[in-house]
Amino acid sequence: MNVESSGDPRDLQPDSLDLLTPQQPDSLCLESFWSEVETIRSDSEPDSSRRDSRQSEDGEQEELWLQDAGLSPLVTGEEDKAVLMSTLTKTQAAAVQRRIDSYTCSLRKRNKTPAPHVRDLFTPPIAQSAVETHNSEPDTHRNMESVTKKQRSAVSSQETQGLQMDEIFITDVAYCEQAAILLKQAKLPQNNSSQCRRDDGALPRVICPQCRLGVTRVLDLSQQDMKKVRQLALIDMTALCDLLGLEVKRHKTSKRKIPENCLFGVPLASLVESDQKIKPNTQIPLFLQTLLSFLEKKGLDSEGILRVPGSQSRIKVLQQKLENSFYSGSFSWDEVSPNDAAALLKKFIRELPAPLLTAEHLNSFSAVRDIADLKQKLHMLNLLVLLLPEPNGNTLKALLEFLSKVVLCERRNRMNLWAVSTIMAPNLFLHKAVPSKLAVDGPEKGQAERAADIMRLLIRYQDLLWTVPNFLLSQVRKLNENSSRCYQFYDKRIKHLLRKIHTDSRDKPDKNSGEQCRTVKIQLADVSFSMEFRLTINSRASDLMSQFYEELDASDNSRGLLKRNGSKTFPYCAIYEVGGNIGEHCLDPETHLFDLYNTNPSGEWIIKLSSSSRGQ
Repeated sequence: MNVESSGDPRDLQPDSLDLLTPQQPDSLCLESFWSEVETIRSDSEPDSSRRDSRQSEDGEQEELWLQDAGLSPLVTGEEDKAVLMSTLTKTQAAAVQRRIDSYTCSLRKRNKTPAPHVRDLFTPPIAQSAVETHNSEPDTHRNMESVTKKQRSAVSSQETQGLQMDEIFITDVAYCEQAAILLKQAKLPQNNSSQCRRDDGALPRVICPQCRLGVTRVLDLSQQDMKKVRQLALIDMTALCDLLGLEVKRHKTSKRKIPENCLFGVPLASLVESDQKIKPNTQIPLFLQTLLSFLEKKGLDSEGILRVPGSQSRIKVLQQKLENSFYSGSFSWDEVSPNDAAALLKKFIRELPAPLLTAEHLNSFSAVRDIADLKQKLHMLNLLVLLLPEPNGNTLKALLEFLSKVVLCERRNRMNLWAVSTIMAPNLFLHKAVPSKLAVDGPEKGQAERAADIMRLLIRYQDLLWTVPNFLLSQVRKLNENSSRCYQFYDKRIKHLLRKIHTDSRDKPDKNSGEQCRTVKIQLADVSFSMEFRLTINSRASDLMSQFYEELDASDNSRGLLKRNGSKTFPYCAIYEVGGNIGEHCLDPETHLFDLYNTNPSGEWIIKLSSSSRGQ
């Protein structure tokens, strides 16, 4: 299945969206942008004397970076560092080495006695990583060349037909390696066709080449695997920033007194944690769910929604009532106008004690506007979205889905993509806790356009940005494999022996490449059994689910699913890949199971209630 900016049921923008949207923001959009900026400044005036975050001190940047990347000498054991380093590409390993050198220099300046070079701790894995990267480098070039040929043929056919060219989004090769190859070929900034698309403001359709292992969404992986994804994404993003010449300073959030409120000004993670006691498995605050649901029912057709300000006096009264009576269920939404509800939405985001995009990564999101190439922007945004904590990522996704629906109703509410982007950009990119480069004095048109452009990309390509790239998932699998193989053995003969044993075990299933039977476990609330599935080279996850529902309908195991009228109701289930070189992975319906079997022969397949339906 191709991951596109359109064509997916979960995507909300039609292909013709840019035909309805002006390709530059108009004067009304720019006025609205600066009006929002002034509102944010006025809201933050009482706290303007103090910042809730600070820029990290000398050496602290690298120390925090190494810790987040899973490479901190104070946190990670020698064996764990070796395992992680063994998965990195050449460009990723070079970026790590630069942070290690910088951290060592900072330690030497800070300490009177000479500090040992941190590189000594990493010498074995870095050396090995470089060797393995050199061996895999031809494969990287081959993958890029094969996709590039497809891209050229697609582009040439579109040029002959006079159509807008699609962008091919490659996820099999690390983003930093793609940038390194393009920079080496001097093709990154000089692509004339891409420059034309950037200048006229139109957003093309972005297509991800079909992968036989399917698409992996952020919520499809276990928390343990997502932690590894974040570590690897941070390394790849840092390497990409180094190549593009982006210097991003992180800010560290300081502790601050949390107001005694239930909703506004409460940390996002605390809100979600307390709401999960009311509604288990909920992923975004219940208040935000209710507010967005109200706006979808009452506000999508309201002209100027998000742009027309609500009454400040009514908003203060509503905020106080919500604080006092939302959780008791006595608050009446009948008295709320769509414009007041939209103002409450923006106020809720602004008053979060830390930015929705996090204090650590807000400047990195802002720096995306300085990247010229569209695909490089999307690479950065994809990695940054993966770096967000789970409550922040889920909340941002819910917000963007609502904003997409607002844009879809443009003919009725007069809010196009540029209008929504310019209104919402200040609320996400300006925060009293973090000084931002977007906070400038005076209505500078360029600043507003570039800030809104980042917001526009988040809205337009949100489905693509909330996927885990294939190269990161492959690195996680390799990381898990190396961990299970006790990677502390550095003797070459032992390593070769372990690699040979592992290779032989993976090659065994391929010897009988005809049809094979695979046992699948079924784990439902009151139903637990197993079934046999005949595996062929064209078998997909959707075929397995079809057989599961047929057998469940015909078996005695479905008695517990009977309704009073004798009909049956089947819960929404999904196939999970568990164990082997992955923790837990919810499979895409288009996953080719034979390829998955060869990728992870030791993993089990379990059909159970989908995690997305558990939270409903």
